[in-house]
Amino acid sequence: MAEDVYELFQRGSALLDNGDFAAAAVSLRKARELEPDKASIREALGRALFHSQRYNEAADEFDALARAAPTNDYAHFCLGRSLQQLGRHSEACRPLAIAACLRPERAEYRAYRDRARAAATASRAR
Repeated sequence: MAEDVYELFQRGSALLDNGDFAAAAVSLRKARELEPDKASIREALGRALFHSQRYNEAADEFDALARAAPTNDYAHFCLGRSLQQLGRHSEACRPLAIAACLRPERAEYRAYRDRARAAATASRAR
């Protein structure tokens, strides 16, 4: 079984690297079903879903990853970005702020955090 998971992950990762995001998601979802606690599989699946514009599903994957590994800055960042893409700016603020705190040297984390804060403020002002 582990070999099957590895093959699915390798196939999905290769498809992801080649920009075939929908096909990557299929292989990676199968791998996740076999190994739901494997962070590398969930991250790759989340990336494939995000790039397929399936932001709700991507948010679910990154949320699970962030809950399992609270110091994973990339999981928090991607969760926040997924929520932003869904227009859920107020919800995006927290994971983006966590990512920026975990890795203060990452300028893009701070930039997206600030955008989410501004969009959340603007939507409350309406």
